[in-house]
Amino acid sequence: MHFLPPVRLFATQAPSPANPSSSSSSSSTPSSTTAEPNTHFRITSRRSAISLPAHIKGTLVSLGIHRRMQTVYHRHTPETAGKILAVKELVEVENVPASAVRDKTEQRRERKVPRGFVVVRSKLNSLA
Repeated sequence: MHFLPPVRLFATQAPSPANPSSSSSSSSTPSSTTAEPNTHFRITSRRSAISLPAHIKGTLVSLGIHRRMQTVYHRHTPETAGKILAVKELVEVENVPASAVRDKTEQRRERKVPRGFVVVRSKLNSLA
């Protein structure tokens, strides 16, 4: 095994910035202030609820999850957080901003494969 020697920073040595061309005023402002706040949960079902009690299945249905790998979005509320805690072993949860929320048709449109061809002209229009 190869071990790297520990890196030592002395009190007189300042850590070098990641981007040397940036000014010190821009590096002092945190980037999290410009990012959108996370306002929604992205909940994706990872495991099936088969052979689980009815109240667990009901919790998934109340979240809007009916099948595996289905993704739904909910606002941050105490009710939603409690439902997620009840089924935390079955779902994957991410915090996302409002701009990342997609409805069912938008999700389907993002998954759709391109057609693979382009219609140049129609023979019906050229006959007339």
